[in-house]
Amino acid sequence: MHCVDLPLHYGKAPAWLFKRMVLLCGEICRAVVFEHGERKFIERVADPYWFQALSCAVGFDWHSSGTTTTVCGALKEALKELNMGVAAAGGKGKTAIKTPYEIEMHAVELALSHKKAERLKYVSRMSAKIDNAALQDSFNLYHHCIFFNEHGDWCVIQQGMNVRTRYARRYHWSSTHAKKFLEDPHSAI
Repeated sequence: MHCVDLPLHYGKAPAWLFKRMVLLCGEICRAVVFEHGERKFIERVADPYWFQALSCAVGFDWHSSGTTTTVCGALKEALKELNMGVAAAGGKGKTAIKTPYEIEMHAVELALSHKKAERLKYVSRMSAKIDNAALQDSFNLYHHCIFFNEHGDWCVIQQGMNVRTRYARRYHWSSTHAKKFLEDPHSAI
């Protein structure tokens, strides 16, 4: 599996840039969903190369750990406004803890069955446990975001940091790839 580490940078994107990123993410989301559907949008977000290109396209062209957190945040904000059958839950730090609640909230909005909502919460929990504890690569998770649609398709983007080496590592999961959680579940690291 291909693995790329990102330099760990602290701070956040300027407010003016983030606002523009949300607008651009919204238009790109709208175009992809219109042309290819919700499932293809989720597959693209799960692709680390597409995700990195999206980051550059919306103005966050630094090669750093902030790529993951900022672009996921901008996508989450854009999807809230669009009401296109795709939702995002989670985020950086304490926001990640709210993921199960946010999944339930969006499940109601998307009219997902209780079974599908519970499955999404399970996916969220298991992907975090595997990347934080089972993987044992010295990168501790601080960012967890799950994107899903009204059919129950999903992708998870997480990021861990290694404060000793000052690098971050992003983990991509996809419902089209992760058939078994303990046997090569990542679409990329």
